[in-house]
Amino acid sequence: MNRIGWAFLGIFVLVGGLVALLVDFGGTSAPPIRAFADAPIGLAAPPPSGQLVLPVRGVGWPGIRDSFGEARAGGERHHTGVDIMAPAGAPVVAAASGTVEKLYYSNGGGGVTAYVRSPDRRLSYYYAHLAAYAPTLHEGGMVRAGDPIGAVGDSGNAGAGNFHLHFGIERVEPGEPWYRGRAINPYPLLARGRAER
Repeated sequence: MNRIGWAFLGIFVLVGGLVALLVDFGGTSAPPIRAFADAPIGLAAPPPSGQLVLPVRGVGWPGIRDSFGEARAGGERHHTGVDIMAPAGAPVVAAASGTVEKLYYSNGGGGVTAYVRSPDRRLSYYYAHLAAYAPTLHEGGMVRAGDPIGAVGDSGNAGAGNFHLHFGIERVEPGEPWYRGRAINPYPLLARGRAER
């Protein structure tokens, strides 16, 4: 091959490499969390009916406040959940039992997210800004309250180093898809079982 051939080959390889770096190949899952491999699955007993499990292990109530409805992005939108501040990598667990409806990555929104649909299909539990999913989590899989979901991160629009779980609950009709829910305030539902914990 002459010099021109080598030049074209080099340019072709360089452009191909750049395109490969820029293209999203549609992956919807983050790398699994190895910290959960030996963690016990589920709770010793399910929470009492109507109560939710606090979805971040190792975080107590003093650090949690009701931020639902607060203005965000200079008033352009309102907060649709509760932010639970926690160290990077803290275990995120299912607040309630259900079916994993969607594992989704949104670069400008919740980042690494999971949607869990309640057994009656009327609620969707939203876990956002995860660092990664638990290795046992997959779309269509069942989770019980307390089962691993992932790890606290700062993905999406959380901001670098702003490690927290955005936890939301949306009301949906049984036939509606995961992305059609209407946000409801999760704080009172989380707080309902606070005294018993």
